[in-house]
Amino acid sequence: MREEALLQIIKALQAGRVPQLGVEDFPCFGAQATQGNPHIAPQTAQDIAQGLTAADIPTFERALAAMREGELAWLGFKVVYDGAAAQANTDNNVTKKYGELGSATAQGGVFFCSDAKEIVASWEYSPRDTFQMKDVTRGPSMHTEQFEGLTWCSVPLFGSVRVWLLGASDVASEVAALADHVGFQVTVVDDDAAYLNEERFPLAERILVGDFSELDGIDAAPTDYVCVLTRGHMHDPEGCLWATRHNAHYVGMMGCAGKNNTVYELCVQNGMTDAQWESVKRPIGLKFGAKTPAELAIAIVAELVDVRYRERYSEEARNKHEASLGR
Repeated sequence: MREEALLQIIKALQAGRVPQLGVEDFPCFGAQATQGNPHIAPQTAQDIAQGLTAADIPTFERALAAMREGELAWLGFKVVYDGAAAQANTDNNVTKKYGELGSATAQGGVFFCSDAKEIVASWEYSPRDTFQMKDVTRGPSMHTEQFEGLTWCSVPLFGSVRVWLLGASDVASEVAALADHVGFQVTVVDDDAAYLNEERFPLAERILVGDFSELDGIDAAPTDYVCVLTRGHMHDPEGCLWATRHNAHYVGMMGCAGKNNTVYELCVQNGMTDAQWESVKRPIGLKFGAKTPAELAIAIVAELVDVRYRERYSEEARNKHEASLGR
């Protein structure tokens, strides 16, 4: 999502024109996100745009402010494909009761929702609408398709975390696909084009270096995550040194204890402190017996998700969330 896209939408509505909701800024309507979904397609974005009016300007203005402030917030869309069914009450004995009314209206629309559960929308919404607007901020969820006649989608108004995969190994290939799927921005670095190619990393940014000493010419941000996954572990020391020099928020390295001791010695010889070494998660990933590249990727990406969760939410918020799940 770009600020410029929101500004253009606001200007169009102020001028009484139908705005453009491009899938590059609203990927929830893109071909990849809607594949196999019978109710949302790329055309749905413009169908919703046709119904927007000047009354929706405050929703987009609030989204713009949230983006500028770096809030955890989302711009969401209510998509109606059967108005009568959308307004019907279809609660059952399992679901929480939201009153006799389903959705308050038979029309779709746009809304803003923050992690603090602030909602801004021009249209009337029911208790069940409120529940689903809050829920869709997780992205596609089990409640998005809960009720007949309507569905929901959203786009985050905050930036994604960049994950660096140092090495184009088989594990890195699996990690790249999973990390992209759960919302990370993935960059892969390797020194061999035979491994670092579009076929193995179709969704990631790819940086081909002559050798791993060229990492020093690449910048990373302190907010980035780094996974050291070089082929055969041959360039793990260069990867660890580069990540710690850039003070990456998270650094993880795959490998066994014996290999890690060798990497430690090489890193210390090249200026790494013991404190920096201890900050490297070894071995990378959550512990649950993963062995194959695909299994290891699940363990690694699960850990990245957990690190991101703890970074974004306070301990109090996390405890409240875990309690709500009964954990």
